[in-house]
Amino acid sequence: MKKNRKFVYIGQIAGSMILGSLGAVVLSVAAGDGMPELSYLFMGCLFYGPFLCYPFFLTAYEVYLLVSRMCRRTRQEAEEMSGEAAVTRQPDPLFYDFYVMLLAFFYELLYLFWGKSISFRADWQEQLINAEMHTPIYTGSALTILVIACVALTGFLILKVSDASKTPPLVTVLAMAAVYLGGALLVIFTWHVYADWMDLYLVLVPLNYFLITARLILVKMDEYREDPERSSKIDSVPFLGAVNHLLKEAKRWPAAALLLMWPLLGILILILLLFGQAPDAVIKAFTETSDFRLSTQIAPPNVMVDEHYLCTVAAGGDKRIVHPIRRGIRHGHEVIVNRQLCIANAFEQILEEKTPELHRRVRHFYDTYGFPIARMIRKRWIADLVYLLMKPLEWFFVIVLYLTEVHPEDRIALQYTGKGLQDFAG
Repeated sequence: MKKNRKFVYIGQIAGSMILGSLGAVVLSVAAGDGMPELSYLFMGCLFYGPFLCYPFFLTAYEVYLLVSRMCRRTRQEAEEMSGEAAVTRQPDPLFYDFYVMLLAFFYELLYLFWGKSISFRADWQEQLINAEMHTPIYTGSALTILVIACVALTGFLILKVSDASKTPPLVTVLAMAAVYLGGALLVIFTWHVYADWMDLYLVLVPLNYFLITARLILVKMDEYREDPERSSKIDSVPFLGAVNHLLKEAKRWPAAALLLMWPLLGILILILLLFGQAPDAVIKAFTETSDFRLSTQIAPPNVMVDEHYLCTVAAGGDKRIVHPIRRGIRHGHEVIVNRQLCIANAFEQILEEKTPELHRRVRHFYDTYGFPIARMIRKRWIADLVYLLMKPLEWFFVIVLYLTEVHPEDRIALQYTGKGLQDFAG
């Protein structure tokens, strides 16, 4: 059996690489480029294969393992009822499931980090750049999520390495409850970060988790054999007797674990209170974020490389100090605008119209140093400080505008509206 599985594992890798190469051919032909070059086939083999095809091969094999386990169990029950010899139990793959889950989480982290540009250390208050996204888990509640994940992993390990016939049923059911908690956390997280059809890739993680969990529970139920001698001793204690009566039939374990999951979560929350976590930390982990489905916060707009970098101050400062007045449009995306930003941009227009050479030098200086400064504005008080430091320059810009323009306030008001003075010329 182990030898057969080895061929299956090798076949998964080889099949994914072949399918990746075929995918590269299809994409090249569909784009009208004809048959791809060898280098493109090589890229398909080493990129499309491992990262796009291989996860689906692993998932398909997990489906096969679960279905085959269910079929064997059905045959075994039928033969036991007919009095025939029971079907020989097939050992469950020990390390394969660990490998699948470890690889699934690795792929998910890669996708979130590279595909969705998530910055896991940045809470919603921080201003990011370009297409970066804030962390989907509030850092203040990260400990709670980490503890639940560790408890789920512990339950999974107990189920995987223990023999249900030699383990107290309550321990097995508690381990199942812990695994349920991990599954619930995975479903919520996946729903939280899911945005469009491209994110179907993320569904593979909870799908494999539940396929493995379902098969593991069936294995534990098959392993368990009641010991009548021990049961008679336990039944002499009323409470233990009631628990034993509930758990002596393995078919009740999945439902019992579902009931036990809630007090287990309550106990974890009480313990985490001692470490400074809020009682509702599990909820805040998802709601105290922005950019995602369960988010309730609105983050300041990202700073774009080609933006006027005072947008950082207008969006990230204290409203009572920086005085944002409206939203504007810059290079096709939305920005928050205050008067200081409008005045600075109007002054830049005057420079560009009156002294193009000076404007190019000023623009070059601003592009060189303004963007790094904008990246340093991570706190509200820093944005407020920059706003106050810019005040003397703002007054200078206003003086220049009033000395050179007939209607300076009209030019200021039109900044970031997508319109210019020529649009209103009669």
